[in-house]
Amino acid sequence: MHRSFKDNQRVITSSGKSLNIVKFLGSGGQGEVYEVNYEGRRLALKWYFVQTGTDHQKMMINELVKLGKPDERFLWPVEVLTVHKKKSFGYLMPLRPFQFSNIVDLMKRRVEPTFDSVITACIQLADSFYKLHQKGLCYRDISFGNFFFHARTGDILICDNDNVTSTSVTHAGVLGTPRFMAPEVVLGKSKPNMSSDLFSLSILIFYMLMMHHPLEGKLEKSIKCFDLPAMTKLYGERPVFIYDPINSSNRPVPGYHDNAIAFWPIYTERIRQMFIQTFTKGSRMPSQRISEKVWRDVLIELKNSITVCECGMENFYDIQKLQKNLHNRCWHCNRVLYPSSRLKINNEVIILNLNTKLYGHHLMAQEKYRFKKILAEVVPHPVIPERTGLKNLSRVPWKVKTKLGKSLNIEFGKSFTIEDGTTIDFGEVTGMIRKG
Repeated sequence: MHRSFKDNQRVITSSGKSLNIVKFLGSGGQGEVYEVNYEGRRLALKWYFVQTGTDHQKMMINELVKLGKPDERFLWPVEVLTVHKKKSFGYLMPLRPFQFSNIVDLMKRRVEPTFDSVITACIQLADSFYKLHQKGLCYRDISFGNFFFHARTGDILICDNDNVTSTSVTHAGVLGTPRFMAPEVVLGKSKPNMSSDLFSLSILIFYMLMMHHPLEGKLEKSIKCFDLPAMTKLYGERPVFIYDPINSSNRPVPGYHDNAIAFWPIYTERIRQMFIQTFTKGSRMPSQRISEKVWRDVLIELKNSITVCECGMENFYDIQKLQKNLHNRCWHCNRVLYPSSRLKINNEVIILNLNTKLYGHHLMAQEKYRFKKILAEVVPHPVIPERTGLKNLSRVPWKVKTKLGKSLNIEFGKSFTIEDGTTIDFGEVTGMIRKG
């Protein structure tokens, strides 16, 4: 294949600046991507093919550069480049760190993240697209090919931002990725917009949690020729959620859709209801789709509910089951789950497992949804193995009062023993610990 540039090639831009092509990274439908060294910075260069590098596309990229990234998780265009004697153009963006994987690695089990990491990635996705939409922008092509995640931390990066447009733009060429487009876009009744973004985001979150597509069950398996008419019917004309509580015609088939069968019952009732709403009513009525903000809050609640069974496996402690007098049982060993302790802050309940971490959105009223700065962590007791403590990693001293009335002042780096009835003044919020 003929490439636009060679590895280690030195290029002079039209503005007279020097650009060193380090190596070719890959190509797609619109162009090629290279790692480059530009004015002392390691960046990525996307160079458009002649047929895709239109004046309109160039104008769109320039607008995105002027607008600036809505959030640090977007690998956003930072500069448009043209080169002497080259008919097309390209743009520079941050380079993806090598520690980040794509969702295909997850699907093929090349990486094995924890539930905690996967849910953190979903929270960050919802939060990032919330910020994008707040700027009046539409992503147009949400799919698992357009973002990367860190398997250990759950941090995400969103790429391919060159198709982002204002929500008022209706003539941009990209309609989305097959199997991720909203039904009205599949049928040609609507161009991509914020509402179709929400549908695609919900598919992506379902994929992350269930390792399966929400509309691919018995009906998909029965298709003999998976051509365009078949896809239009399955994803556009008659989309049926695999766990539609009323219509059971598209249930997952054992032996073919085992991921969906295994993962669906593991999650809490509330998260399942979010998916049911989005892929039943939301398929027909865009107004019924779950917003990014709601997804973010529900996923934080899910993350807070993680509890570790005696067998060592992560589970989700479903409060709604308790309200129905039902036991929470481990998906792996079927033991009844009894969380050792939990922290209640306002209406939020956080299960305190060993190594559970608290962040700004737990302890600070106006904190953004970030997972880089840990403000507290559950740590082992230095002497008694069966006990744990909560360690202060913030710069705000905590005022702690035990059930017996003893007052403690917990400075940075110090911890206190987690005991039933203990109250903690974290500075901006107050919490209470319950055990058993």
